[in-house]
This record gives sequence, C-alpha cells and structure tokens, in this order.
Amino acid sequence: MATAEKAAAIADIAEKFRTSGAAVLTEYRGLTVSQLTQLRGSMREHATYSVVKNTLTRRAAAEAGIEGLDEHLVGPTAIAFVTGDPVEAAKGLRDFAKANPALVIKAGVLDGKPLSPEEITKLADLESREVLLAKLAGAMKANLSKAVYLFAAPLSQTARVVDALRAKVEEQGTAAPVEAAAETPVEADAETPAEAPAEASTDVAEGGDES
Repeated sequence: MATAEKAAAIADIAEKFRTSGAAVLTEYRGLTVSQLTQLRGSMREHATYSVVKNTLTRRAAAEAGIEGLDEHLVGPTAIAFVTGDPVEAAKGLRDFAKANPALVIKAGVLDGKPLSPEEITKLADLESREVLLAKLAGAMKANLSKAVYLFAAPLSQTARVVDALRAKVEEQGTAAPVEAAAETPVEADAETPAEAPAEASTDVAEGGDES
C-alpha cells in the first residue's frame, strides 16, 4: 500500500474511532464472505463492521487517543464501530458468535474506556435502550425534566444508566431500585456521535491482515 493510501486509511479509521460511541475488536478467521455479509447486515442499524489492517489500526487508535487495543491487534481483524445502541450492537455480536464460533470477540472500548470480552458479554445481557427509557420514564412519573434529559442523552451515556439499573435490581431484588437508578446522574457529552463514514475505504479482502 502506498504511503498516501496508508495515511488516508489511518485517518479514516481514526475518524471512525472518534465518531463512534463504542468499538468492538474481533477476529474473523474462518468466516466466509457470506457470513461476514450476514453479520454486517444484522448490525447495520447499530454499527458498521470493517475489516482492518493491524499496523494501520494501531496508528489510528493512537491518533484518536484510544488505548487498550494494541495487544489484541493480531491475526485477521475486523472492528464493529458502534454508532447506535451499544447494548444492541453487543447483543448482535454475541448472538452471531454463538451461531458462528469462528467469530472471536477480543476487546472493545466504550466512552474511551477499554472493555474485556467478559464486559462486552455483560453489556449484551443488559436491557435495550428503549426498555430502559420506558422504565425510567415510568419511575420518574411527574418529573418530566429528568425524563427529557435522559431521552436526549447520548446512547453511550445511557448504557451507563442501564448498568446502574441492572446492578441495583440484582443487589436488592425488588422493583424499588428502578427509582434509585433513575437518580443516577448522566453526564452530557460535548458532542453527539456523528454518522459513521462509509466502511469501504478500510475494508480489505478476506485474509488481508497485516500484523
């Protein structure tokens, strides 16, 4: 790959990291082109799935200020750049991996913080954003200002509230914690994640990994 092409690919991947609320690193060794197409289609509403080169991704992650992925950038690599609900994106990857064990979830980032495969699985086990917001709206009752604030919050921030809600429910085992979770502060991001760029520029033919 020419120097100019490498620079363009690095810039494209870095931009995807910056404009995504989350990203999940996977190994796709053994998956067919048809299976990769199926996975992309199943995640289209919440994420783009791009095959990337490891050396370029290391540089792009550094440029975007993303840490914790370098050690996992080995073997054939593809990244799910999440622009929708991170919970639903995690569910899609988890369910596809169950049906197609060749897909290996290696690591991820959410709000710039590293995620282990186990944490990604826990994220997938949470309730969807829509279910959470319905519960929070009901718990808040007349407090409309808080409801509006949470409905407008970025999806990645909402995922934190889902986690808090689930933790409270598991800890106390009653319906009451819903109200407690509703009081969990949600910090507003400076920017709402933008639409993810087209993935064609970072996609390479299967087996095109660069270690």
